[in-house]
Amino acid sequence: MTDAPRAYDTARADEAPRPRDAPRADGAAHADDAPRLHGPPRAHDTTRAHDATHAYDAPRTYWDTRHRERDDLASGGHIGLDRPGNEIFYAVRLGRLLTLTGDLSSPASPLFVLDAGCGKGHFARSLARCGHHVDAFDASEEAVTHARAEGGGPRYAVSALDEWRSPWLYDVVLCVDVLFHVLDDAEWAASLRNLASLVRITGRLIVTDEDTQEPVPRGDYILHRPTAAYRRELEPLGLGHTLFRPYGFRENRVGFHVFTRTR
Repeated sequence: MTDAPRAYDTARADEAPRPRDAPRADGAAHADDAPRLHGPPRAHDTTRAHDATHAYDAPRTYWDTRHRERDDLASGGHIGLDRPGNEIFYAVRLGRLLTLTGDLSSPASPLFVLDAGCGKGHFARSLARCGHHVDAFDASEEAVTHARAEGGGPRYAVSALDEWRSPWLYDVVLCVDVLFHVLDDAEWAASLRNLASLVRITGRLIVTDEDTQEPVPRGDYILHRPTAAYRRELEPLGLGHTLFRPYGFRENRVGFHVFTRTR
């Protein structure tokens, strides 16, 4: 790289969250400078109503634009890294992830995996190559269109985290680098609970965040929540916190939180 990248969280602190209450048929994925959403305007203030509508649409437009204009790694990866750096970043995370999903797979007994917030499908395709049956969805229609064009085995859909429904449960539900972009606590909790509802008995919910005791905001568009906040939402639903495994990539403090359903 000709220039040293900014620290991981500093680089991603410029990114935008997924839009709140995104409809099923459209939405957004990853960004660096989309406007923040604000509260609803007063009914009589038409100027503010127009501004709020613009603020709601802008993040979705930004994420779709980013997925359209950036390559398959940079659009959903580390914006402070060049292509080789992102190749390493994806490879490191995939390696850690595969140690968590396990190495037992066969045509007779594949794992059923859900990749929630899949972006352009990098992890979904990798898991499918390992013999797993993979469903994947993202709020960005642009990202899902790209992922479908790549093929590779997964079944893709467009949906927000709290809206995805499935007729079956999964051995592994995966959500990589998405939940800490959801700033609204109610939306974050609804998304987490919905993902938990899709995990079968003895299955695992694997989500990524820092392992922290206090909320850690980074810039305007990232909020790392305490591990205890995840446990408060998930333990009453029968999922216990099994382990935290950091990425181990440079100064990155994010890692995989594994929750296992026991009941």
